[in-house]
Amino acid sequence: MKMEYTPVSSFRRPITAVQLERHGLADRPAAEVNKWHALRNLAAARQHFGLSDRDLTVLQTLLGFHPETAIGSASPPAIVYPSNAAICERLNGMPSSTMRRHIASLVDAGIIVRRDSPNGKRYVRYHGGAKLAYGFDLTPLAARFDEFREIAEKLAHAEARCKRLRETVSLMRRDLAGFVAYGLSLKPDLALWDRMSDLSLLTARDLRRRLSFEDLNVLEAKMMAALEEVKTCIDAPQSDDMSTSDANIEQHHHSSNKEYIDNREEAENGANETPTVNHRSSHQAPPIKLVLSTCKEIQTFAPSSVRHWDDLIRLSDAVSPMMGITRQDWKEAQYRMGTAQAATTLAAMLERFGEIKSPSAYLRSLTRKAENGLFSCGAMIRALQVRQG
Repeated sequence: MKMEYTPVSSFRRPITAVQLERHGLADRPAAEVNKWHALRNLAAARQHFGLSDRDLTVLQTLLGFHPETAIGSASPPAIVYPSNAAICERLNGMPSSTMRRHIASLVDAGIIVRRDSPNGKRYVRYHGGAKLAYGFDLTPLAARFDEFREIAEKLAHAEARCKRLRETVSLMRRDLAGFVAYGLSLKPDLALWDRMSDLSLLTARDLRRRLSFEDLNVLEAKMMAALEEVKTCIDAPQSDDMSTSDANIEQHHHSSNKEYIDNREEAENGANETPTVNHRSSHQAPPIKLVLSTCKEIQTFAPSSVRHWDDLIRLSDAVSPMMGITRQDWKEAQYRMGTAQAATTLAAMLERFGEIKSPSAYLRSLTRKAENGLFSCGAMIRALQVRQG
């Protein structure tokens, strides 16, 4: 008996080189595979083949029309011939035009092959004991099973590497934020902390996006360089007054500022208002909303809500003696920094009050830095933001 002819061209569609390649692959003998295993491997590698999740949903439906679990040379021909209406019904009413578009994607990717009848209809005929079916050939799933599995394994390995690198960058960013907060407590006048704080915040924003392995490598290199820089700075000997004892700070303060305090002592004892002009520091306090959103502790001492700078300044006047800060130190801080920046500094100190051995001496040190234009309370606020996450 003469063998049946297997058509290559599709109904009313031109023959292409890709089509010939796909038909040749489908006609090649393939080992028997489980159709659901093939689908799982293809799903893991779908992005490599440019397939969407809905494409795979349509493929899963087509596999459901094949009665056998196995696909391959030892199994019956894996050609399914459902009507468009039957396919759309199993797809919960998907429009026929949408279904045909997904079928075309599967064909173009070489996942299935069209076996069209002379009139383009899908059906089956029996000649004696032979079965002749026209429809969608699922054999490429068996023929390309090893390819699907290999690509799926490579993608899984690459995803695992990317995940590990993302975790590493995240841990490095967290350490950088911790070093910035620690460095600010040691050397608050350095501009390095502002730069590193910005880098930490920008990295955290980047990590919220889906990054490629190359992008993560760039971030890792930046974090590594930043960590080395801050560690070197922290390990370097301190040249400022914060490296001395509280007693030395006290003595230095009274010797360097004695003349100023003597000249202002009488005015301070009789003043009803604190100076609002900053005579030394060139820095400005951050926005009041930012200060209040970051420094919650000082607001617990307020009899009513704190909304404006005047509220915070009055509150800091009341809280400063509770923190062990002398009146002279507080008034001088207000004069040197300006009342708004002094109030912000006090609120920031209160957030980490347990870490400050001598608040009055610490404030004097910051006041001297402000006098020389080397201190900004904005850096303290940014450090608190990093610590608070």
